[in-house]
Amino acid sequence: MEEAKQEGIYDASSLGKGKMMVLGFQHMFAMFGATVLVPLITGLPISATLLFAGIGTLIFHLCTKWMVPAFLGSSFAFLGGYASVVEMGGALGYTAPVALTYACVGVACAGIMYFILSALFYFYGVRKTMRFFPPVVTGPIIISIGLILSASAINNAQSCWWIAILAIAIIVVANVFGKGMIKIIPILLGVLGSYLVAACAGKVDFTPMKEAAWFGLPVQFENTAFAVLKNPDWSFVWTAIIAIVPISFATMIEHIGDICAITSTCRRNYLENPGLHRTLLGDGLATMIAALFGAPANTTYGENTGVLNLTRVYDPKVVRIAAFLAILFSFSPKFAQLIYCMPTATVGGVSLVLYGMISAVGVRNLVENKVNFQNNRNVLVAALILVLAIGIQYGPGSVAIGKVSLSGLAIAAIAGIVLNAILPGKDFKLDAEYTSGKTAGPNTEGFTEEMKQYRRHKDQD
Repeated sequence: MEEAKQEGIYDASSLGKGKMMVLGFQHMFAMFGATVLVPLITGLPISATLLFAGIGTLIFHLCTKWMVPAFLGSSFAFLGGYASVVEMGGALGYTAPVALTYACVGVACAGIMYFILSALFYFYGVRKTMRFFPPVVTGPIIISIGLILSASAINNAQSCWWIAILAIAIIVVANVFGKGMIKIIPILLGVLGSYLVAACAGKVDFTPMKEAAWFGLPVQFENTAFAVLKNPDWSFVWTAIIAIVPISFATMIEHIGDICAITSTCRRNYLENPGLHRTLLGDGLATMIAALFGAPANTTYGENTGVLNLTRVYDPKVVRIAAFLAILFSFSPKFAQLIYCMPTATVGGVSLVLYGMISAVGVRNLVENKVNFQNNRNVLVAALILVLAIGIQYGPGSVAIGKVSLSGLAIAAIAGIVLNAILPGKDFKLDAEYTSGKTAGPNTEGFTEEMKQYRRHKDQD
């Protein structure tokens, strides 16, 4: 048990408030590059994105009884949906900012789908519902998420490879050879170190930061979904809903994969306690509220799971510190520009490590759950998910079904679930040990043996 505490499992309070604050900054920096990239691509406001990433994370933690160390940031899965609605809006004579408000209505409705799946988990339980989401499905999806994101990391890194390599080197050296606090803040050190060197080398233009105001309101009414109600085009509203809501099937599967990854990383069965019904509810609420106020859809962030994996500090308080920091800095355009001025190569180098960690967690999910790849049906399910997700992403980019465009990840998730459900020979069963109610302590259904041993030590302690 003492060894587990030294590794930082569950509780970071012993580190002290100062160190916890530093860890919170690390989580914020880890999510920042990807989170602000979505509004930069779509045209949604950056400050509102930061504000509702923080608020959404706190809503998620409230719904999950403050137990799950997940950070919610901007979802890339909806990029195609935003672009599609803006294109359709242009054909109808709407400007891009106006069309985006209609897209936000569609994203808010997509949040309702989370409530439906949450209800299924609540009423039917994890055991029955998770039959459709076994490791042979979620593992390859997690692997695909990391591999799909890797392209953006490479694109960012190649803007200046030596800066990207410097960021990677700092992270590796700090995490492998570092002692004490150095070992658990490798991402933050990688960001700050490469940023500072790049600035000294004249690779950073701070002009936007100098021109930005110190304080500004992050939300403007004309950018929110509520602006649609001033003069609604109901036909366009329904078009936006139909175009965007199906994307939620992919993001919900991604959510389940992320929670499985966090469960594996933290050695605690979040599928059962607080339960997937609560995590889905929190994610859905965060997405709906963010969309209504003009921010991108939220999703559990793999980047921060990568940070958990590297630092081995799993205390949710650290993630909540990052959420409060995001809210605080959303009111400062100057700070937002300071981060925006960060060298693209720094973001790329850090992302290469974090996205690789996501895929590695997917592999570990398969290994720890002992998925049998001598069983041909398992090989087929995993192979189809990987090929569809990656092939479509780097081929056509999406598949159009009528007016609805589905990403490779969405197609892969649906195909994997259906194929796993209909093929005979299912060989995965959730571990029934500790589920009879006769043993002390929380349910450990689905735990690996290492997780069960830790749970027993925790109970005895």
